[in-house]
Amino acid sequence: MIRLIVFFLVTTLSFSALANSPKVSIEEYIDTWKDVAIQQMRSHKIPASIILAQGILESGFGNSTLAKRANNHFGIKCHDWKCRKFYQDDDEKDECFRKYADASQSFQDHSEFLTSRSRYASLFELKITDYKGWAKGLKKAGYATNPKYAN
Repeated sequence: MIRLIVFFLVTTLSFSALANSPKVSIEEYIDTWKDVAIQQMRSHKIPASIILAQGILESGFGNSTLAKRANNHFGIKCHDWKCRKFYQDDDEKDECFRKYADASQSFQDHSEFLTSRSRYASLFELKITDYKGWAKGLKKAGYATNPKYAN
């Protein structure tokens, strides 16, 4: 089921993301991170399908510059971050992103990010199987600026 959900979400990626020749395939990305996503789901009550889908979308299956150079698979910006930082253009020029020693820290921080901010609180009232509700709720709460993010 997770593979079907992830496949559906990935097919909605923009042409530019698909035009890149990724070194890691979707299948490899899922195989690498599925156990971490399931562990985060059990610990933080975030659907593993959503964790994987966000990681795939935000990191281009782990092939983006942000994922490769900062181990940031979720596009989380610095906000009140006091640790290592990475700068790159995004919505604005030279934006600050969180940088991790390894990608598994990015998955843990993503869970903590969602569970610690009140704007995402309504998501945790949804069933863990309601991936569509989670996707729409993340967009509505402002996780991403792309108007098609929930699709």
